[in-house]
Amino acid sequence: MSKQLPRRRIYLMRHGSVDYFRADGSPVHPRTVALNDAGRAQADAAGALYAACGVRFDKVIVSGLERTVETAARVLAAAGQSIELELEPALEEIRGGKLADIPPDEVEAAFLGAFQQGVESQRFLGGESIGELLDRALPAFEAILQRDDWQQLLLVLHGGVNRALLARAMTGQRGFFGRVEQLPACINIVDVGRHDDLIVRTVNLAPTQWLHQHESATTMEKLLAQYLRLEASQLR
Repeated sequence: MSKQLPRRRIYLMRHGSVDYFRADGSPVHPRTVALNDAGRAQADAAGALYAACGVRFDKVIVSGLERTVETAARVLAAAGQSIELELEPALEEIRGGKLADIPPDEVEAAFLGAFQQGVESQRFLGGESIGELLDRALPAFEAILQRDDWQQLLLVLHGGVNRALLARAMTGQRGFFGRVEQLPACINIVDVGRHDDLIVRTVNLAPTQWLHQHESATTMEKLLAQYLRLEASQLR
């Protein structure tokens, strides 16, 4: 009987909470949006959890967008680890279009459609389609799986990207789990076997609210509600 080799482990996180709209209602460019106070606390809590459980990372990869860089830096600081961040732009979040270009009667579908339906042709906020996201994100993920320079990997990415990677891990195929929620700074755990067979152990673990006790709406439903409130206030 052959000896079973230990699996490698990926800790796949979403970045912490951010504010995509300013107080005056104007949108913040998604490339520069930073963590808010809640997001910083969430990242710190995740790092403290890793430290308490004795988790040590060999490699840390982020998308390069500011919110993932800041989340990873705070996680590492709270975990008592110093590791240089590696940037992988192919794992940036699904890219939306301009909100101003979306007709009022199509706003709800533009915000919610991509994540509710999970159809590859569906576009996110009039921008990139799910299929286009998969075209760039999945090859980058497969390349990471083939690398031999990590045993414990921290990936800090985005809600949409994580849904694509979790679908790949759970089904072994190309897909998008639009209805699998990803709370800010949540942790997903994926083990990688000998032939890159993937075992999903944990999904959407939120260190600051274990039972999601403060949640009833999805991330995109919250963003839609915020956008509609700001739009209404500007019409008064």
